[in-house]
Amino acid sequence: MTMTKVLISGASIAGPTLAYWLDRHGFEVTLVERASGFRPGGQAIDVRGTALRVAERMGVLDEIRAHATNLRGMSIVDGDGNELHRSEEHTLSGGPLDSPDVEVLRDDLSDIIVKAAGDRIEYVFGDSIATLEDGPDGIHVTFEKADPRTFDLVVGADGVHSTTRRLVFGADAGYVPLRAAAMAVWTMPNVLGLDRWQIGHFSDASGTAGAMVMTVRDNTELRAYAMFGNEGRPLPRDVEEQKRMLADGLAGAAWEVPRLLEHMWEAADFHFDALAQVHLDRWSRGRVVLLGDAGYCGSPASGQGTSMAMVGAYVLAGELKAAAGDHGKAFAAYEDELRDWVRANQAFALRGLPDEDADAADLIAETANGIDDDFAAMTNAYVLKDY
Repeated sequence: MTMTKVLISGASIAGPTLAYWLDRHGFEVTLVERASGFRPGGQAIDVRGTALRVAERMGVLDEIRAHATNLRGMSIVDGDGNELHRSEEHTLSGGPLDSPDVEVLRDDLSDIIVKAAGDRIEYVFGDSIATLEDGPDGIHVTFEKADPRTFDLVVGADGVHSTTRRLVFGADAGYVPLRAAAMAVWTMPNVLGLDRWQIGHFSDASGTAGAMVMTVRDNTELRAYAMFGNEGRPLPRDVEEQKRMLADGLAGAAWEVPRLLEHMWEAADFHFDALAQVHLDRWSRGRVVLLGDAGYCGSPASGQGTSMAMVGAYVLAGELKAAAGDHGKAFAAYEDELRDWVRANQAFALRGLPDEDADAADLIAETANGIDDDFAAMTNAYVLKDY
């Protein structure tokens, strides 16, 4: 093997999953993360289809299932809290309750994967890549804080707003906004007294404004979600300004939305972003390759972001092993393996967005249908190779 030292940028799901597999294939792995530690909070996310097989091969599937959200069902309510739709067969966030898929909190899944990766991984927190200089004998990396270093490969697993993608492909390369909407998620006490339940309220008929809550941590907490139409306005980087934008966007909203927003102000794990995808003609250049949302984000509307990240990490590490570290050969094989499956996932995300002309009855009918058979088939459409 000619390539040994790999730098991964991003420590959410894609990065640690790749670190796990690269370490087991004999690579030396360093992971850099802008945050001061592993980020708390985030959405409830789904491990589906082929990603379940990846988790099984990592030996973490039972642990993931032990941390499942285990919701009993969901309701959609009007502004006065009256139920418009109720189901004990599926939820808004996780789909059919009788499926093999696992809904788990993002931070729980990240913690499980990091622990499985072991202590041979070098973590650098509170820092980020500043420049990348590709050369014949490696790639020279400067950081915002740490001393420069040289690696054999760099992997951008740093999300939809990837710094790695910007440095290699240019500002806004591949970034495609979906609708003029922004979404936020945060943790708060279970002030509604819910028991393993999820409630959604849509402030407009198109479903692009409203809120949803679901119980987590044995009913002690709620994960709150809120969305509003921001008409394409740039989103601020400052968290307090983001909170103000959300509060303004949902001013006058009914149901329990004002109460949820009250708790938003004190939430330390508040996350806010626009709905978007990433479409690139290629996922690599030179010794740099992109993984997960950084290279092919499907948006939360896909329901497959986590699964694409985990499967992508397995395939990328496997192809590097199979190519004995020949990055050109490995990167090409990685794209060939996953490109069609990724495109199918992204297309489903677009299909899953509420119709802007839909009325409330249409929206409830779509929700009642849950995740259809075509989607379930697609999540399993990619078959893992053995590496």
